[in-house]
Amino acid sequence: MSVKTYAQAVKEAIAQEMRRDRDVFVMGEDVAEQGGIFGCTRGLVEEFGPDRVRNTPISENTFVGAGVGAAVAGMRPIVELMYMDFLYLAMDQVFNQAAKVRYMCGGKVKVPLVVRGQQGIGRGNAGQHSQSVESLCLNIPGVKVAIPSTPADAAGLLRTAVRDDNPVLFFEHKALYATKGEVPDDPEFAVPFGEARVVRPGRDVTIVATLLYVGRALAAAEILAKEGIEAEVIDPRTLVPLDIGTIVESVKKTGRLVTVQEGHKILGAGTEIGAQTVELAFKYLDHPPIRLGAKACTLPFNLGLENVTVPQIDEIAAAARQSLYRA
Repeated sequence: MSVKTYAQAVKEAIAQEMRRDRDVFVMGEDVAEQGGIFGCTRGLVEEFGPDRVRNTPISENTFVGAGVGAAVAGMRPIVELMYMDFLYLAMDQVFNQAAKVRYMCGGKVKVPLVVRGQQGIGRGNAGQHSQSVESLCLNIPGVKVAIPSTPADAAGLLRTAVRDDNPVLFFEHKALYATKGEVPDDPEFAVPFGEARVVRPGRDVTIVATLLYVGRALAAAEILAKEGIEAEVIDPRTLVPLDIGTIVESVKKTGRLVTVQEGHKILGAGTEIGAQTVELAFKYLDHPPIRLGAKACTLPFNLGLENVTVPQIDEIAAAARQSLYRA
């Protein structure tokens, strides 16, 4: 095991997969000499050359489409978006092409494509560069959605994504790149999709959180513990496939569910998790599920206003108390 930052874990996983498989290559804006977002591809062009680390024009629709074509042709492209907000510019390529071609060809065509990049709050990047857009992808059959919150999961899930024969949307959080954690040195270390992680066990309330909000949920759980409330914190790690079984088993024990995400509350991942939990564990619930998410407005440039827009740690703790009728 080695201690690495989230960004280092991403970079090393990419490099190891490129060494393992010559069909793996990277493309995106400034991924070569500039080293990509937060240095996640820094040094790769020196090792692998410009044929396998390819700078692209500022045209997401074009280079994501090129990635789809390369995947269909037998390569394993890792396409970096400078911001996952720019997924909007390539929605046809991802959702109408990559997601569907395997179905429309009777399973004869594989699309081993990874589209990865940064998203989220924390740097005052405003309405077009701070969004959390993973929930948009949940209603599109054919794509998988990974949301790593730790360096180990960033490495393990990315390795799984690169080796998957289906398109994977890999959402990284800009505020997590500098965080540190232990990562296995084994180049074969991988985290399976569809296996949630119980980050903190508890008996009173289940809190399901994603990406940056896993840490914030843990901070809320510490506050609650001082009040005698033991919160169980679960990180889904992937939204497609979703490990609803782990969440349901937790709710059967606690009788309460709070979901918290950075993305907008309306029709977010937390909404879907809550709906599935009600379907599968309604009789175990002692309180209706509570959803937390961003307010229905554009993310502001001002950091103070940004913080007002998204859930804070005290709001997570308050929601847990509410589920226990202690508000």
